[in-house]
Amino acid sequence: MRSAIRHLQPDTIQYLKTRIGNMTDFKLANNLLAEISGIETFFRSQEDFLTLLEILEPCFMVSDGIDRREYGDFQTPPELTDSICSYLIAENISPDVIIEPTFGKGSFLLSAIKFFEKVKIIHGVEIHEPYYWQTKFSILEYFINKPELNKPKICLHLDNVFEFDFGKIERFIGSKNVLILGNPPWVTNSELGSLNARNLPNKSNFKALNGLDAITGKGNFDICEYIILMMIKLFSKYNGHMAMLTKNAVIKNLICDLPKMNYNIHNTVAMRINAKEHFDASVEASLFKCSFGKNDNRSAFSCKVSMLAAPNVVENTFGWVGDKFVSDMTSYGTHKKYDGVSRYIWRQGIKHDCSNIMELEILPYNKYRNGLGQEVDIEDELVYGLIKSSDLNSPVITQHRKYVIVTQRMIGESTTYIEYKFPKLYRYLMEHKHYFDQRKSTIYKNKPLFSIFGVGEYSFKPYKVAISGLYKRSNFSLILPVNGKPLMLDDTCYLLGFENISEAVFVWAILNSIYVQELLASITFLDAKRPYTKDVLMRLDINQVACDVTYEDIVNQILSLAKTMLININEGEWIAFREQFANVKNREGNQPSLFACRKGVSV
Repeated sequence: MRSAIRHLQPDTIQYLKTRIGNMTDFKLANNLLAEISGIETFFRSQEDFLTLLEILEPCFMVSDGIDRREYGDFQTPPELTDSICSYLIAENISPDVIIEPTFGKGSFLLSAIKFFEKVKIIHGVEIHEPYYWQTKFSILEYFINKPELNKPKICLHLDNVFEFDFGKIERFIGSKNVLILGNPPWVTNSELGSLNARNLPNKSNFKALNGLDAITGKGNFDICEYIILMMIKLFSKYNGHMAMLTKNAVIKNLICDLPKMNYNIHNTVAMRINAKEHFDASVEASLFKCSFGKNDNRSAFSCKVSMLAAPNVVENTFGWVGDKFVSDMTSYGTHKKYDGVSRYIWRQGIKHDCSNIMELEILPYNKYRNGLGQEVDIEDELVYGLIKSSDLNSPVITQHRKYVIVTQRMIGESTTYIEYKFPKLYRYLMEHKHYFDQRKSTIYKNKPLFSIFGVGEYSFKPYKVAISGLYKRSNFSLILPVNGKPLMLDDTCYLLGFENISEAVFVWAILNSIYVQELLASITFLDAKRPYTKDVLMRLDINQVACDVTYEDIVNQILSLAKTMLININEGEWIAFREQFANVKNREGNQPSLFACRKGVSV
């Protein structure tokens, strides 16, 4: 309360002194303030009331001093909340009940009061007490200055959104129109967990992920997404709408999950905003708006994209086309025949979570230096050149900046051999064992000493085709061995491994062809943290592309990438490449040939 008072205008403070300064009972003060502002139970207790009377003279200027990260704290500026409410009015949305699950400093609530003149009741939940009081005083001040306006019943709850009983709100909705409004925290559960924050949901696998997905990256989720889903599950059975600010990645996840999660929403739109301008946040974000109510039409599993500043100009539509999730439903139609199943298995690069020890730089006289700046004298046999995402910036990679220690040739392999075969390396690793012990991921639990992941037979193939998972560019690089040793890639990259350079060159050319590049443009979300994933890459039907291209097309593609690679191919090898799996069906029963073109497409 003390920090909230400093946001009031002097006239408002004087008004409070005059109207309630001589009162002695908080209940009488509550009745008066409810008449003035509509806020139910302004003071929760006599202690609250006495605290206000104490700090009205003088007005203390107290800072909140919170850690912005703990609350995913991107407070919405009033000009943005005004724009959003104005847009919702233009969409003929007129709620009887407004619910904001994390109201912060109250900008959305104030805008809602201003724009939705017929709203009857407003409920808001907020965990941070200074914001709770600041919002109460801001609403009170607003109605002090505009006493003639409609005053809905306003119930503000100081509580954790994950523990609050929304059932007591549901009981009074009935046939009323409801609007879920707000800006939930833009932070992930793992980020909050690292801060030991209080506002965390109960630990649960809320998307029912399986295996490693549940304990690695896919098990990490946005708090904002969790809250939006919670609101949909609670209130989508009523008449109404939702309008929530969130990251674009969250909206993508919501639409992607529509068919299997059976959410009762439709008419979904994403209205892009400038998060840098409004929140000083380098993230792509939008207003997610949807209507409540079940819609069994599968064509409803899509989302239109516009700008909030130009809501009637549809820039794009993403969502489900049949059983495929795509980023651009219009352009996808031209290239959808190449969206199938890759017969090549895409792999992620090496994961070790110990870069200061496992990644090295070369020094003169063939010495190494680790990330701690220490000179390292070890045997060379288990040291390989390393390519990271930032290195995949040219068509052909023949050099590298860093090295990596590769302790295993397959996941789970014993590492005891290092002690007697490579004693200098073993001594180095043991001296830094505590760094490995500090690795937090559960994938290393009960695994051999110095275990790594993302390693297998494919890692040691001499030729690789790879793409960065992190960058927006969809170019594929051909990775060649250096000094007779294959280059490794880190876990931000995806790769295919080959024994034969001509096969690697053909696949590399196909992946960089216009057919694959335009397909990728229609199925990838470039504003995602990792636009290119194994799931996306496994959709690239290389055999179908090969059905539609000629040897001349391949030559021209290679010429546009790196002319020197032409020495590794000829037309006979191309024919052999296309026919190499011709007998797959005979060998595997009903399995189709890799280069068996689909019906209606000729070779």
